[in-house]
Amino acid sequence: MAVEVLTPVLDWLDLLGVAIFALSGALIAAREGQTFVTMSFFALVTGVGGGTVRDLLIGAPVFWIEDAWVAGVCLGVACISWLTPTRWWEGKLLEFADGLGLTGYAVLGTAKSMSYGIPPIPAVVMGVVTGCVGGIIRDIVAGRPSILMRPELYVTAAGLSALLAMAGDTAGLPRYVTWPLATLAGFALRAAAIQWKLALPAYRDR
Repeated sequence: MAVEVLTPVLDWLDLLGVAIFALSGALIAAREGQTFVTMSFFALVTGVGGGTVRDLLIGAPVFWIEDAWVAGVCLGVACISWLTPTRWWEGKLLEFADGLGLTGYAVLGTAKSMSYGIPPIPAVVMGVVTGCVGGIIRDIVAGRPSILMRPELYVTAAGLSALLAMAGDTAGLPRYVTWPLATLAGFALRAAAIQWKLALPAYRDR
């Protein structure tokens, strides 16, 4: 399948997701009292980690090397974090923003993977990778428990958005309808998990 040109809406969604994830990475470094260089590093690896792994796996040019705006957004977010007190970013607001970035990024990853000829199910996996891997790298580097080790509905929300994006694309529905709905559906699940502490059942040895 020929590579499709992604729409400007998807490009803006990409930058928004990068900015939100970069902020979460920079704030972790800030809370540890790290230098601006460390904050910038955390912002970059968190913002581009998932998309980088996706692009390498699907054989696409690595998006942030092709687009100078991406690294600039990460550096700008690090500057904002450096100049503001961390208490400004505490509470559930950042969690909700992260949830929106997570599900939007999952849709982006799925759509881009399918545009490169990746079959539907692997494309869904690539959507989840796009949404989650940056946070996983951030947690590993910071020595924190990974999001994969928490029972809360996080990866599940990314999976829902990716699955709906794939289903809409497979069914031939207009992308300007499918993408926002898939993003909002996953975000609604993530927001409910934040608000009411929803989690998947944990394994119990029998």
